[in-house]
Amino acid sequence: MWLNLKFLSWLVLIVGAIHCQACVHHTFVIKETPYTRLCSTKNILTVNGQFPGPALHVHKGDTIFVDVHNQGNFNITLHWHGVKQPRYPWSDGPEYITQCPIQPGGRFRQKIIFSTEEGTLWWHAHSEWWRATVHGAIIIHPKKGTKYPFPLPHEEVPIIFGEWWKQQILAVYNRAIFTGADPNVSDAYTINGQPGVLYPCSKPDTFKLKVDHGKTYLLRLINAAVMDILFFAIAKHNVTVVGTDGSYTKPLESSYVTISPGQTIDVLLKANQKSDHYYMAARAYSAAPGVAYDNTTTTAILEYNGNYTPSSPPSLPNNLPYFNNTNASVSFTSSLRSLADKNHPINVPINITKHLFFVISVNTFPCPNNSCAGPNGTRLATSINNISFVNPNIDILQAYYGHINGVFGTNFPNFPPFLFNFTAQGLPLYLDTPRHGTKVKILKYNTTVELVFQGTTLVGGNDHPMHLHGHSFYVVGMGLGNFDKDKDPLRYNLVDPPFMNTIAVPLYGWTAIRFRANNPGVWFLHCHFDRHMTWGMDMAFVVKNGKGRKAHILPPPPDMPPC
Repeated sequence: MWLNLKFLSWLVLIVGAIHCQACVHHTFVIKETPYTRLCSTKNILTVNGQFPGPALHVHKGDTIFVDVHNQGNFNITLHWHGVKQPRYPWSDGPEYITQCPIQPGGRFRQKIIFSTEEGTLWWHAHSEWWRATVHGAIIIHPKKGTKYPFPLPHEEVPIIFGEWWKQQILAVYNRAIFTGADPNVSDAYTINGQPGVLYPCSKPDTFKLKVDHGKTYLLRLINAAVMDILFFAIAKHNVTVVGTDGSYTKPLESSYVTISPGQTIDVLLKANQKSDHYYMAARAYSAAPGVAYDNTTTTAILEYNGNYTPSSPPSLPNNLPYFNNTNASVSFTSSLRSLADKNHPINVPINITKHLFFVISVNTFPCPNNSCAGPNGTRLATSINNISFVNPNIDILQAYYGHINGVFGTNFPNFPPFLFNFTAQGLPLYLDTPRHGTKVKILKYNTTVELVFQGTTLVGGNDHPMHLHGHSFYVVGMGLGNFDKDKDPLRYNLVDPPFMNTIAVPLYGWTAIRFRANNPGVWFLHCHFDRHMTWGMDMAFVVKNGKGRKAHILPPPPDMPPC
């Protein structure tokens, strides 16, 4: 049977190549490259030697191929964050979910199928925490013959937020796994790979955005940080949000932006202030008690062109919210609205056929003799509905497609096993300990899903930026405290909710999303704080084939990495 699948895969590849002679091909070489930051040099994993990695430019509806060559010393996978990959989960990228990793010396040609996305997305490594340096922008321009739903900007500029550790990221990862503790916080945040003037040995290379007075610029913001939600602002300038996660929004003017790991936000910046130098700055939003975070601030410089004497030092933003300002974070995110005009219609599911209630928690596992470095000698963990996800030995997609038994369970619960006051203080300790499991939720094709995420105070709690692969979803509601199934749905926005792929569930709060499961395949759902993903705040949806050939998973390519 597997030989027949291989033959079919080669046949599909040949036919696809014939039909895709105009498809663009890119080559991504994974390799170690020396980079100097914060007064010291280390080798980091890169794509084509670049940090951040190369930007991909496409038009809406394009299909491209990326030939990935792993010339590094570690296993790797690449994920095309927010690209729905209709009927083709084989190139989605999460390790042991849709593929086994590309081993050192290995290659994998990834077919990237764009469909409804338009705006800014990004790509990144999806194994261990390599995405700290292996990431880059995806710029999706409107289809040829169409245009932006706003005046054409003078220039478009990716602004990628990241984190930098003086240690090797693998050492940070291994220490966290070995000890069971929170990982060491980063030593710096970065803007387009540079920490900025507030860090040692960083001033000369600070990123500068040069602008002409009176012109408008489209900034494509991407939060590639590994561990933190960020606040971002520009001194003495407001921005106008026009898109998020590859979908347009109604214009929203704001003095700051809240952006979660994994999220993208498109903003228009009008260069309408006095010609001068101004700081652009980003710092962490982190309100969870007892959770260590990097409390530094990264900066770039907005520099007006012309002849003048600039202020020294430039102005810092005075409107950047304080690190624990939950209201500022929630207020910004809950203000987003889909554009929802005749050229960009939306289709919010109204008749829901599957209700899901996912309790997302920080947890702990006991260690022998209290020998771990988590709270009270435990090992830190996370869970969804009291199940802490465990990666299988082969990928779930291969097991599902090839009917391989014993790899995963299909009984992921619709609701948590225990109902309690999720946001109360002083909860009983037995609630801290989840169960291990590798389980998926099976969805029939075209199921309309409402999924409510509920945060808890267990082990102090946290915000959780939740990311769904293979689908975007409508964020129909959000609030603090416990979700009220009778009252809160009455306040849902079913008219113009934002269409997103990553949404932060607020600290001690809830978020409700809706989506149509119309993309057959295996699709990962996880927290985009990498430590939480590693600890187990993950699960996968299996969307079954629908009726007719166009509602079926396409066959796998012939060069899937071996397990």
